[in-house]
Amino acid sequence: MGIEKKPPWLKKRIPPYQDLLKVKTLLEESGLHTVCEEAHCPNLGECFSQGTATFLILGNVCTRNCGFCAVQHGIPAPPAADEPSRIGRAVLGMGICYAVITSVTRDDLPDGGASFFARTIETIREQDQGIKIEVLVPDFRGDLSSLETILRASPDVLNHNVETIARLYPQVRPQADYKRSLGLLKKAKELYPHIHTKSGFMLGLGETQEEVLELLRDLRNTGCDFLTIGQYLQPRQDRLPVVRYVPPEEFDMYKRIGLEMGLKAVASGPFVRSSLHASEMYILTLI
Repeated sequence: MGIEKKPPWLKKRIPPYQDLLKVKTLLEESGLHTVCEEAHCPNLGECFSQGTATFLILGNVCTRNCGFCAVQHGIPAPPAADEPSRIGRAVLGMGICYAVITSVTRDDLPDGGASFFARTIETIREQDQGIKIEVLVPDFRGDLSSLETILRASPDVLNHNVETIARLYPQVRPQADYKRSLGLLKKAKELYPHIHTKSGFMLGLGETQEEVLELLRDLRNTGCDFLTIGQYLQPRQDRLPVVRYVPPEEFDMYKRIGLEMGLKAVASGPFVRSSLHASEMYILTLI
């Protein structure tokens, strides 16, 4: 059974609504989706109030039904052909210097939506060559050609989240595969070593410390550069329950171990999410 009462370190101040209004209005007028809203991210207020957001392409309906995720599952509509250009204009309008693009999983599309990722990258570059771009991609069912389509478009960071330890995949990511996700990260680094690779996972789903350490070793063996570790929070009643609220000092321990293993940057804490302060992680590699 899950646990109900949240500990004090999981309390978060919500910014005034007017601080979020500019970003919300621009997104609504552009007809764009964000993973911040669709996934019920606890950092939405912080990011929107700072004028940032993680854009969700290929619609807001996912072909997979992961046990941890709040994004709607079902049969998605065909992708909107003008979506990349709308995102390009929104990035420029928001004054974003570091754009993060993710998507629902589209197993219904021949390339899994890889061409839309590439077009979105290219459209943003056309707006401003100086904008850094991070893409958070699905596993494309292991299709190497889809991965290469995105890598050829030259994102600055290729992110793919493993989400959890190997043993919990049947419950947490039933339509995914642990080794397939690790293989995607490894292949990306082999093919385009100059592109930073990144991954992330959640704690609190029932993993043991040894399993987390094994996951850290597996990620490092792919050549992964950046890592995010956060607390799983149940987004809806029909999603997996929280098994444990992990104290901040344990997150600090995993960060230290990850850095000792050779990861270039690790963000680890209860409210850490894949895209939170993503630009700061990238900037660390330039110092």
